[in-house]
This record gives sequence, C-alpha cells and structure tokens, in this order.
Amino acid sequence: MEVNQLQSINFNQLSKSISIDQKRESSAGDGAAMFQDVFQNTVNNVRATQKDVENKQYLLATGQLTDAHSLPIAEAKAAVSLDLLISLRNKAMESYNELIKMQL
Repeated sequence: MEVNQLQSINFNQLSKSISIDQKRESSAGDGAAMFQDVFQNTVNNVRATQKDVENKQYLLATGQLTDAHSLPIAEAKAAVSLDLLISLRNKAMESYNELIKMQL
C-alpha cells in the first residue's frame, strides 16, 4: 500500500512539473495564436460588414429595403471595422520593423 502511495505522489509531482514546462514553452505560441485569432476575427468582421452593406444596397436598389436609414448605418459599421483592420495591420508592421532594428 505504501508503494502505491509513493507512486501516486511521484506521478502527481511529475505531472505538475510537466505542465509547468509546457506552459513555459507554449507562452510564446499562445501570444502568436492570440494575435492570429484577433487578426482573423477582425478580417472576418470586415467581410461580414461588407456583405451586409452589399445586401442592403441590393435591397435598396430593388425597392425591398423598408428602412432606408439602415444602409448608412451598415456603411458606417463597415468603415469602422475596415479602419480597425488597417490600424491593426499598421501596428503589426511597426512592431515588425522595430524587431528588425533590434540588435542581438
């Protein structure tokens, strides 16, 4: 019975140390994955808002749009999401250029 307890203690300590090592190794990967997720979500948001604008323009042109004020609102949302995407791109490029300038 004592041997089983010792094995479980060693296993618990080993699993804790492995998880700590994995967290250290994956911290850089997590940052890259998080940035990729943010950038991908922003791109998807730009696409979705642009599709909404195109749909409302079509409905307006065919006379099916009941509330004409929704088109300028959708256009403003699309413009804001595109501005956000451009700002993210510019910040990423500035950061990349700063990293390139660093001397190791």
